[in-house]
Parts: sequence; structure tokens; C-alpha cells
Amino acid sequence: MRIAADRERCASAGMCALTAPGVFDQDDEDGRVLVLNAEPEAGDAEEAADAVGLCPSGALTVTEP
Repeated sequence: MRIAADRERCASAGMCALTAPGVFDQDDEDGRVLVLNAEPEAGDAEEAADAVGLCPSGALTVTEP
């Protein structure tokens, strides 16, 4: 699994960082998504997939490496 984020599309809702804090964070300056781990291990992968589904702006995508 590989996570990508479109920071221009991000609405700064923070759902990703709340759902998968090991994979996502929010930029202190503009509140937009920061991907901390673009290729999460099994322990974080399920939470990361949930976060992608919860993103209100659709700024997150999952692909296979």
C-alpha cells in the first residue's frame, strides 16, 4: 500500500490525523495533511485505509507499490 495526498485539495479537516496518527499529521502553518509514512506497515495500514475513506475532500489516495 502506498498513500498519496493532494495538499491543494485538502480541506484541513484533520480526519486523517485523528484516524491514523502514525501515518498522517497536519501542517502547523496551514493545517493541511502531511503524510508521515507513505508506505505504512500492516499495523498502520488498516487505519490508513480507513482515513482515506473518511477524507471529506478526497485528497488522499491509496495505490499498490
